[in-house]
Amino acid sequence: MNLLKKNIHMYRSRCEAMNQVTLEDDRNLPENKPDVASINLEKANVCIEEVRPGTDSVLLRGKLQFALLYHTLEPGSSLIPFTGELPFEERIMVKDMVSTDSVNAQGEVEDFSVSCINSRKLSIRCLLTLSACAEELYDEEVPTAMHSDDGEKLEYRRTPVRLSQIAVCRSDLYRIRDEVSIPSNYPNIREILWDMVHLMDVEFKILDGKIAIQGDAHVFLLYEGEGDNHPVVNFESVLPFSGILECSGCREGMISDIQYTVDKADIVVRPDLDGEERCIGLELALDIRIRAYEEETVEMVSDLYGVTKEVRASTRNSMLKRVRNALAGKMKVTEHIRIPAGSAPVFQILHSEGSICQLQHSVEEDGIHIKGGITAKIMYIVSDDDSPYACTEVQIPYQYTLEIPGGAAGTPDGMLEIGRMRGEVEQLQVTMLDTEEMDVKAILCFSTMVIETIPVEIIDEVTVGELSADIRKNLPGMAIYVAKEGDNLWNIGRKYYVSVDSLREWNQLEKDDLQKGQKLLVVKGM
Repeated sequence: MNLLKKNIHMYRSRCEAMNQVTLEDDRNLPENKPDVASINLEKANVCIEEVRPGTDSVLLRGKLQFALLYHTLEPGSSLIPFTGELPFEERIMVKDMVSTDSVNAQGEVEDFSVSCINSRKLSIRCLLTLSACAEELYDEEVPTAMHSDDGEKLEYRRTPVRLSQIAVCRSDLYRIRDEVSIPSNYPNIREILWDMVHLMDVEFKILDGKIAIQGDAHVFLLYEGEGDNHPVVNFESVLPFSGILECSGCREGMISDIQYTVDKADIVVRPDLDGEERCIGLELALDIRIRAYEEETVEMVSDLYGVTKEVRASTRNSMLKRVRNALAGKMKVTEHIRIPAGSAPVFQILHSEGSICQLQHSVEEDGIHIKGGITAKIMYIVSDDDSPYACTEVQIPYQYTLEIPGGAAGTPDGMLEIGRMRGEVEQLQVTMLDTEEMDVKAILCFSTMVIETIPVEIIDEVTVGELSADIRKNLPGMAIYVAKEGDNLWNIGRKYYVSVDSLREWNQLEKDDLQKGQKLLVVKGM
């Protein structure tokens, strides 16, 4: 007696952990850099270069890449850029991790600050959050039919189970290359002092064998122009992008869980057709994490019995999964802010950008409760000729409930699994109210997947033996059975070792469910 089985492809995050790391360093300015009078702008990002899993731990090696723009009082120059790196090596303890695990590691800058020790020395401090998650694909075998080599009669029934198989699980790199020319009334570019690149409205759509990508790259530059006194000019542009990422196994209609991080962002100055430095080239590398699920209803063998033999099944408990909801939602956030006390009055806002930080979530009865903050960086010009550029950073708290259709109430604890929560600032608008106050308005969007765990009892093995003499002796040659509440042809056939088809034929029935008190003819089948 053989069980015919089907492989169900599943995906899970098996174990994960998180560490916060503080990086500190003092840096001397190179000899070719002038003295620092004040620091205007600063930024940092994490680059993880090596992930080495081990027993109950994972080693992460990487670097913090930072940049700052400072003001100098030395004649002939005003704003000076300075960049550097801080290497780090951190071991995160992750219970149950092994050296063969595939690990998804991420790093986030929680706080970054630079201060002057003296005019030639800087103090750099950063708080990083590093996370590591062991991910794996695995197969679950479920029985879908029975086959007897010797023609042995056997009854089995199947139960439909709706589930979601993982069809595509991979990572890929997508590159964006574009360029834009500065307007004709802007001076040629002598040196880029500061740049910011921020992606917004990024969308992915699964097609047959590929994934369509589109979005906007917001580019901001502060550069020193050619000409008398080397004027400092700001330039901002939005570069739409779209493209196709080849992805074998994808099919239109699949449920997608696609996330990205900016792996690399480079701004380069290129000459135009006249040989003048007026073109800005953008090169971006997106690290894309692709998960695509396919819904399927599997007819799984859930029960069986023998007609002429004693058939026994050994079972085991298992968990299958299905995507219950792919959720997305938006909220508005507004905040009234003042510039730091003692700062020069604001003359003009140059640029602003925002990012989600400290994102936390928990499942409540009505949905997923999300809370955290927005980090908004606002760059502006102040009425101070010696140090005209300034930047302030504010954190704006938010709370939001991402509704789950049907809610989570009534679902047993542990049966709902929330995927990686993604939060983005879709729009950010900063308006001056006066020289000290600003209004900040933002639209936040959140997305995740709700995966429901389905507990099942899977038949693993079937054994066949002879019926005992007592069972044979007690089976009636013919009987009239009076149906009780909840009876059906299956449980009557199991009791008397006859096939469901025989019961249906003897009693001229079209369905298996019975009415209480209904009489059935049962004939001994052996």
